Amino acid sequence: MSTLWLRDLRRKKGWTQEQTAKKLGLSQPYLSLLEQGRRPLTKRVLRKLQRHADLPATELPVEVPAEHTTPHQLAEALGALGYPGFAYLKRRTLWHPAQVLLTGLQQRNLEARLAEALPWVLLHYPNLNWAWLFDRSRLKDLQNRLGFVLALTRQVAERNGDDAMAVKFSELEQQLDGARLAKEDTLGRESMTAAERRWLRDRRSPAAQHWNLLTDLVPEQLPYAS
Repeated sequence: MSTLWLRDLRRKKGWTQEQTAKKLGLSQPYLSLLEQGRRPLTKRVLRKLQRHADLPATELPVEVPAEHTTPHQLAEALGALGYPGFAYLKRRTLWHPAQVLLTGLQQRNLEARLAEALPWVLLHYPNLNWAWLFDRSRLKDLQNRLGFVLALTRQVAERNGDDAMAVKFSELEQQLDGARLAKEDTLGRESMTAAERRWLRDRRSPAAQHWNLLTDLVPEQLPYAS
């Protein structure tokens, strides 16, 4: 995990290294090494940073998601970002929104309530690390899933009357469209039966058809869409 952003954060706050080190429970030399990227940022220090600096989730270092993330862990991560559907869960260390989204996209079998939350992440954190997210989605062959979630997000923005946001996500869709895969996929429902696949193939939305996904998710099902 890179920590080179830490110096910029400290300077934006107007803190000296000595002041910052005291807040974080570190020595000044160790903080200096952290700012140079020569020491790892522990979860304990990250929690203190969030407490003292009110660190926005989009300013967090983005990490490659673990291969085996449980539905409960993903729900906790969504709740920590502020998603109302999981606000009741105990708050954990924040993940970067791009990391939360990619974690959801890479699930082989994703619960419906978790899938419904993914467009919300984009609506509330539109300035996430798009270059990282696009690169990682291509590396994992997840660009169709991401493209469909972008399309859903655009549709929700249109329904909510947010024209600027709709334009932003339309442009992102177009950027990703050139990497669209011909292979048929699902939105985290890889265990569905052949009969379910046939049913969805005939009844999916135009957006799902464009992104070669077998899913019946539409904006009307999302609790935060007008």
